[in-house]
Amino acid sequence: MARHLIFVATAALFLVGCVRPAPQPLPIASLARPVSFLQDVKPVLDSRCAVCHSCYNAGCQLKLNSFEGVDRGGSKAVVYSGSRLTPQTPTRLFIDAHSTEQWREMGFHSVTAGHDEGAGNASIMLYFLDAKRRSPLPKGRYEAEAADLTCAANTRQVRRFLGKHTGRGMPFGFPALSGSELEILGTWLEQGAKGPSAAEQATLASPSTASAAEILKWESFLNRDDPKYAMTARYLYEHFFLAHLRFAEANTDEFFRLVRSATPPGEPISTIATVRPYDDPRVGRVYYRFEKIHSTIVFKTHMVVEFDDRTLARYQQLFIESEWLESPHQMAFDDESGANPFLIYAQIPPSVRYQFMLDHSEYLIRTFIRGPVCKGQIALNVINDHFWVLFLDPEADETIRYPEFLIEQATNLSLPTERGSDMKVLMSFSNKYRDRYAQFYIAKNALYEDKAPDGLGIDAIWRGNRASDAPLLTIYRHFDSASVLKGALGDLPRTLWVVDYSHFERIYYALVAGFDVFGNVSHQANVRRYMDYLRMEGELNFMAFLPQEARVDIFRSWYVGSKALEDTRHADVLTGRRTQVVYSTDDPKREFVEKVVNDHLLEETGIGFDRVNYHREGERTTMPTTFATAQDILDGFRALNAPGTGFIKHVTSTEANVLYVRVREHRGEDLFFSIVVNRWHDNVGALFGEQKRLDSSKDTIDFLEGSIGGYPNYFLDVHADDLPDLFDMLENFDYSPTYVAKLRKYGVNRMDERFWEVYDWFQQRIGEDDPIHAGLYDLNRYYSHA
Repeated sequence: MARHLIFVATAALFLVGCVRPAPQPLPIASLARPVSFLQDVKPVLDSRCAVCHSCYNAGCQLKLNSFEGVDRGGSKAVVYSGSRLTPQTPTRLFIDAHSTEQWREMGFHSVTAGHDEGAGNASIMLYFLDAKRRSPLPKGRYEAEAADLTCAANTRQVRRFLGKHTGRGMPFGFPALSGSELEILGTWLEQGAKGPSAAEQATLASPSTASAAEILKWESFLNRDDPKYAMTARYLYEHFFLAHLRFAEANTDEFFRLVRSATPPGEPISTIATVRPYDDPRVGRVYYRFEKIHSTIVFKTHMVVEFDDRTLARYQQLFIESEWLESPHQMAFDDESGANPFLIYAQIPPSVRYQFMLDHSEYLIRTFIRGPVCKGQIALNVINDHFWVLFLDPEADETIRYPEFLIEQATNLSLPTERGSDMKVLMSFSNKYRDRYAQFYIAKNALYEDKAPDGLGIDAIWRGNRASDAPLLTIYRHFDSASVLKGALGDLPRTLWVVDYSHFERIYYALVAGFDVFGNVSHQANVRRYMDYLRMEGELNFMAFLPQEARVDIFRSWYVGSKALEDTRHADVLTGRRTQVVYSTDDPKREFVEKVVNDHLLEETGIGFDRVNYHREGERTTMPTTFATAQDILDGFRALNAPGTGFIKHVTSTEANVLYVRVREHRGEDLFFSIVVNRWHDNVGALFGEQKRLDSSKDTIDFLEGSIGGYPNYFLDVHADDLPDLFDMLENFDYSPTYVAKLRKYGVNRMDERFWEVYDWFQQRIGEDDPIHAGLYDLNRYYSHA
């Protein structure tokens, strides 16, 4: 017979002096069997809880995609803060503490254990689940980082909060758990909220036999005493510390982190917990080890790098078999000089370093888009909503051909991250590092004037060497998240970058290796302001391929209302640098890009123009009258992506940037499309006042097959028979009652009773379509209105 679990609540006394009655006890039928964390509980936590609680921006730092995160619990300390005057102690799961006691000492509180003595000694988790069951479909706005939420540290604080905010139960702002899901969690909490057994934990943390063999091979390569190997391993680690590494030869679904350990291969890993990957480890010897990731994978942090025998041979060829600029020697660790790779790795030829970065261009660009720096609007408003990235060929990069130049310019190449996480607040708007940047830029321009006075031709664009290379990348900004994809997706973008070696390395060390999400306001502001120039450098590298007489007008169109044009530090490129590209049209940007994509990039990379969204000059597609084939659907999407289409003209909320569309039963199968809205900015050259620089009449919309991004903002669920109606809504939406009704019919509101069913389908589909790169979506950015 089912036992009953009783939720007990008491009245809370509020500061205003009034007494608000607590919820009445409600019985929940519990299971009459032991509940397994891995078999029963984890699937519920993954699909209903970790979708919001899995990263730095998880509410109360509560990460629920592993038992270690559940056991650690929550904290009142906020990770993302733009006003911190002093750095915050890092609280990285699996790195900065390794036991429950250590986390309690760092201010974390349990969410699964009772906090009060006597009756009503229920857990924080239990109270929030009960609150949702009492108010399963409340209305209003649900913003994951709203100021009126709580990180209650005990049940007394929970009672007070829920007495005042009855609709704030969990899952926050989404439908309640099903009865069976609630039974599982309720029983688990009643039985002591136990985690995996010792045997289960050992299995979770241990690599398979096949992966273990690969680890042995790779750890042997990375931990040799020879200085050439040691400096190579150090360089590789600093670029792969965020990667989820997969051993292709092992052919398993296991992923690993590359970590620094105080213990050698063959012994248990003892992770060296430094803020940055280049910080002084303060141990006698560093070993590079592979640690298995046993947390549930979440898409927003899942950046995969495949290691196989060809990769190992490639590193052997690039780093070990090449002749270095100096006799290989170990460089001492230093927190400040470590921030400057042009000093630390001066002995390794820049041609080697750059080729390594090109080999991994998609991953490395992705790190500064998905890495910790790029959470939220303040971090991402330094880039446009849609642009393409090309790379300078190593043979055309004069700083590689004359490597002494980078050594001479090492001081000007220093980054604000060399000052650590605690820069003086008065330096928040200092121009020290921007001035150094300017001096380097002027010197680099003079180098090109001297060594390549006739400018560069299309052959100076890196075309790729292998089918797996990504010589052209698309970046979409989704207001407060972003995506990086291989290929030329979308229509011709407003801006493009060409990245060279010194540019690439500075972006990486400023935004990824050197950025501390726990740093103070001055650290964050200096990195953000420095990125303004790095963005413009990429744009001006591209501009140098265009006709001299066209550059000023094009640049001005990218910086409407900005004084960037008056920045004399960039004037030489805008007016002086020549180009070897010969043009025959009055649209040189389009002409150059089409020459590169159609005739220059390595064909084996598979990069061509987007067959749905790219419009050649004068091309228009009319809306189909029927949608019998997949091509009809694509043509319908293609007809909608002109600026000012009804839906994007009127739905101007910056919360609606990525929409997932499920088309049911189209010729016997369900289809998955993503709608990406590209918000027009007059310019992205200022830290504040972004809303004033938006212009919805110029917004565009892209339609892409499959899944884009890790933060869906809205789901659309439509039967194939209703496609004409959906396309009519997208084309003509105007907030009239007719079109609002259509939006409600096909749109899935966060409190829609269908929500979890629809979400589960999209989540399952990405796992089927791309199992290696798939992970849990994050629902923190779902449209907030319920």
